[in-house]
Amino acid sequence: MSHDSELNWAGTLEYSAADIIDATTIDEVSSLVAGAERIRALGTRHSFSDIADTDALLVTVTGIEPDFVLDEGARTVTVGAGTRYGILARFLEDHGWALHNMGSLPHISIAGAIATGTHGSGNGNGVLSTAISALELVVADGSRRVIRRGEPGFDGVVVGLGAFGVVVRVTLDIQPSFQVRQDVYRGLPWDVLLDDLEGVTSLGYSVSVFTDWVEETIANFWVKTRMDAGAEVVDEWRGAKRDVVSAGALWETSDDNLNAQGGVAGPWLERLPHFRPDRVPSAGDEIQTEYFVPRSQGADAIRALRALGAKIAPHLMITELRTAAADDLWLSMAYQRDSLIIHFTWKNEPEAVLALLPQIEEALAPFEARPHWGKLNTVDAATLSRLYPRLPEFRAMAAEWDPTGAFRNAYLDRLIFTGE
Repeated sequence: MSHDSELNWAGTLEYSAADIIDATTIDEVSSLVAGAERIRALGTRHSFSDIADTDALLVTVTGIEPDFVLDEGARTVTVGAGTRYGILARFLEDHGWALHNMGSLPHISIAGAIATGTHGSGNGNGVLSTAISALELVVADGSRRVIRRGEPGFDGVVVGLGAFGVVVRVTLDIQPSFQVRQDVYRGLPWDVLLDDLEGVTSLGYSVSVFTDWVEETIANFWVKTRMDAGAEVVDEWRGAKRDVVSAGALWETSDDNLNAQGGVAGPWLERLPHFRPDRVPSAGDEIQTEYFVPRSQGADAIRALRALGAKIAPHLMITELRTAAADDLWLSMAYQRDSLIIHFTWKNEPEAVLALLPQIEEALAPFEARPHWGKLNTVDAATLSRLYPRLPEFRAMAAEWDPTGAFRNAYLDRLIFTGE
């Protein structure tokens, strides 16, 4: 199916493509790529930056059948790259298996999430891209190419920003299914968070801390505990009290959009994401920004942002603090450093947000903050070159895979291939 340009999920970005084609087979993708001078892949439209945009042709792979291949011996599953995480998760749970983590939204496509380094939370959990063990791409001449973990360049291709081709199949690591409970704690004193950030973020398998930057205490934080870990769940922790009431009032959304809280155990796919796959997630009418800083400097980064709290709060829906384990993926925001992830969900006030971002980025500059590739930011190419030591290798390999620049767009030209 072909149609004119559309908006992203939140309605904050209009795609400038001459045409958007919804492919239904990999052969169709191959034909489109082979015949296009320039082409980009578009996922579930959850990006707030122009990373997926082009003024040429956009192709989606979300309409290609998942065609699940479960290899229990290897502990992997292979699936269509456009498959949404919620659909993959349901298949795995039905067969007794699980992913190591999920993002807050189960609605996002696998390919889009891994290409941008999207993540869940947890001190010991890598970003979603770290679960990938193989990728199949349609490359610039329309042929199909597979690259596997351990092969040269694999760590560059996974968080690939769409620069290497259209990802059509992915293989992910899996593990036996597990149960998770989700508990909400309220009233955490700021000094406890700042003095013992590691203690807070290690309370569960996955922890999220929510704030508006000006409140007297932390509004609440969510602790997701694996039932097979044997961890003790306490009713009070250093001034914060466990609550059985849903925390949904943090967003302009109804509580039935959220997965069950209050300590009720359930399968991993119904607890690790914040939102239910059968509901419209979050507020929708919003802008998102996110930065990764070294977790060892996380408390100082939080202090720097609290100084801007009075400027941030009027335009903010909520900030969420999460964590991710270090990895070796070249353009992962968690490349070789355990990270604190500072997320902003803004009201849809683009002028005010764009005026604030340089101030936020200046405050975070001492911590070498890496912006999420799919979120709105104003970080320039020179800064990104300092933040990502493997960027020269990424550029060289992308040019080798795509010598004619078929997968290039304004975003890549502005931030990755600038000066060529």
